[in-house]
Amino acid sequence: MTLTRSASPHHLQRHGAFAAVGGARVPQRRPLPDVTQLINVAIIGLLTLAMITVFTLSGSVLTNMGVKYLTSGGNFLHKLHPTTFLTFMATLLLLMRGGDPIGEINRAFSDAKLLLVHLFCWFALLMQMFVLDRPFTVIIDTFLLPVLLCLLIWRLTPQQRKPLIWALHAAMLLNIVIGYYEFASGHRIVPLTLGSIVVMGEWRSAALLGHPLTASGIVAAYIMALVLRPAVCPPLIIRIPLITFALGSLMAFGGRTALMTVLTVLAIMGMIEAYHLIRGKRVPLLVAVGAICLIFAAAGLVFAAYSLGIFDKMLLRFSSDKGSAMARVATFDMLSHFQWGELVLGPSPVRVNALQSQLGLNYGIENFWVSCIVQFGLVHTVLITLGLTCFAIELMRRSSPAAWSILLLILMIAASSVSFSSKNIQLAQLVLLIALLLPRDQRPAVPPPRMRSRPPMIRDQEFA
Repeated sequence: MTLTRSASPHHLQRHGAFAAVGGARVPQRRPLPDVTQLINVAIIGLLTLAMITVFTLSGSVLTNMGVKYLTSGGNFLHKLHPTTFLTFMATLLLLMRGGDPIGEINRAFSDAKLLLVHLFCWFALLMQMFVLDRPFTVIIDTFLLPVLLCLLIWRLTPQQRKPLIWALHAAMLLNIVIGYYEFASGHRIVPLTLGSIVVMGEWRSAALLGHPLTASGIVAAYIMALVLRPAVCPPLIIRIPLITFALGSLMAFGGRTALMTVLTVLAIMGMIEAYHLIRGKRVPLLVAVGAICLIFAAAGLVFAAYSLGIFDKMLLRFSSDKGSAMARVATFDMLSHFQWGELVLGPSPVRVNALQSQLGLNYGIENFWVSCIVQFGLVHTVLITLGLTCFAIELMRRSSPAAWSILLLILMIAASSVSFSSKNIQLAQLVLLIALLLPRDQRPAVPPPRMRSRPPMIRDQEFA
């Protein structure tokens, strides 16, 4: 038996392989890992960390850790949220994954062209921040971070999204448990702060989400995702207790808008289901018995909680809002104190702060559009609204119909609170709930119909 040069023992041993040559085993070289696969693992790892930080490291948590995220001072690294840094790193890895950054950008935006409108509007606002010498990190965390996260998530396969979804569920459950603890014990895990000022005398829980209203909105969106899309948590025996557990935490977080939105959605779902039952929808006997038992048990728990006074603080929020309604009236009255020339590109921040103190708006301007006009001016408010509208259309196009309820909640939050007009990551949190928990179902591609093969033509010569 003769050996060629490529199969010589010296050649195989040099490459570290194991091959049978003349009865002896020669070490064989193991194949190198795929670089693209390693980059994909790194992207998923960074995004999983981003899921954890976005739902656990709020502005109050960072302030308590000594990071000057919302307070004055500190360097540039303090002014951006850790989720933003992780997202930027994952974006750079995505661009380098195939060695063709331009091609990756083209593929990312080829089916999401409306995002280019949003990025153009965002870039125009960024230029205004530089020209007027105002802090620009506000618009990075608020308006750019959600878009980058969506672009990354949309490039992942359903299997690659599973670690992100598990991290999201874990972070949400952790915040709900902390909310119950803070409500029952009266002790906060993280002090509630507005900038560098510690807020005292607030009974509503905030958990790790920074503010009671933020926590209420995020938990409400999570509940609606569980209710409207059963695929989020398919087993009924797990999903119903999870929805009940999360719904009860809204009493601890104390958000009226979030609570009423969720109850309205549940009532509509109940009426739709009752309508189908009246029309003759068939239901398994065990499911019907279980539903009746759960309804009576829930009614009993609600009356027991009411008698124990658990709902007292939340009911007081409806009877006495501590001037919240007057603050919203003062928000719209604030615009009348500015000249039209000031409102075009935004008035002076010093004048805005003085008027806020004079009108009693110490907790901020509780309307997204009014606050944007005061900060950025009327022109850029129209631009950023146009950009966010294009972003919402693109997000809804890639999501299940259940996402419209969360979009309605986002609009209600924007109209009734400081929300996305200040430096925060609340919009990114709500967008992540839609992108990860409410994606549009991928329908299997239908193969084209096969052409019926025609019988071969028989020529006249074959009859001869």
